[in-house]
Amino acid sequence: MFFIGGESEVKDYYDVVVIGGGPAGISAALYATRAGLSCLVVESNITGGQMNETDIIENYPGFDEIRGATLAEKMRRHAEKFGAEFHIATVIDVDFSGQVKRVKLDEGTTISSKVVIIATGADHKKLNVPGEEEFAAKGVSYCATCDGHFFKGKTVALVGGGNTAITETLYLSNIVNKVIVIHRRDKLRATKILQDRAFKRENIEFLWNTIVREIRGSNKVEELLLENKKTGKTFTIKVDGVFIAIGLSPNTELFKGKVNLDSQGYIITNENMETNIRGVYAVGDVRAKSLRQVITAAADGAIAASHAAEKFAF
Repeated sequence: MFFIGGESEVKDYYDVVVIGGGPAGISAALYATRAGLSCLVVESNITGGQMNETDIIENYPGFDEIRGATLAEKMRRHAEKFGAEFHIATVIDVDFSGQVKRVKLDEGTTISSKVVIIATGADHKKLNVPGEEEFAAKGVSYCATCDGHFFKGKTVALVGGGNTAITETLYLSNIVNKVIVIHRRDKLRATKILQDRAFKRENIEFLWNTIVREIRGSNKVEELLLENKKTGKTFTIKVDGVFIAIGLSPNTELFKGKVNLDSQGYIITNENMETNIRGVYAVGDVRAKSLRQVITAAADGAIAASHAAEKFAF
């Protein structure tokens, strides 16, 4: 029996089903198929995950620098070379109760497999302040490489202080007139090399110990109401847009009650990427871990698929 849709014909059984098509999911598919297993990657959006939102990746071994979307395409083609299949659909339910796992898609298809590898990643956290929802796509953005070109020659704010935030700040500084970095602490959390680059840019300004209280405007973002955490005083700044880069929230709503999660909602795994359910693995940004990078996501996928291939008799 075959189900038609998305990018490929989908069978009703695979040795391995990977939920999510970012670097972790693609890597899992590559290692699974090279081990001789049939493998389907189900992705609800474009293959590559957050790599597609990254303009330049410069810390993936083998490439001095490479566009995120280009690396995503190369990874997918590599996995397809060994027989991995990719399908665009949304997983709406999973059943991990039996030896055979079941994954239900929004198109009405239910796929069975012996192994499921969860690679659903994480989404951008929101500030949850007045005006954030109202001005979404009207000056509020979570992706500098996606939307930065709309603000050429203008003044924007960026909220955050980690690696992603400062990477996005540097990217924006090449496009906009001025970037105002708003950080709730008195120092950045980004790596030193990124900090050094940002501090050298004349069009990057820093507001320390500051939080956003409200995003204001008429038809688009025009100003931010800010608060200094040390003094408690509020003040406003004029901006044409605000980019929010304050971290990630794991996409694990579907798996609550199905696998063990930590207090932040990330999936708990062992060193082999196994969850508490036999035959169910979690890889990449969706699992509890200390470093979330393309290289660690790819490593997670390789470990999970290799372990599954050795552990289960297919």
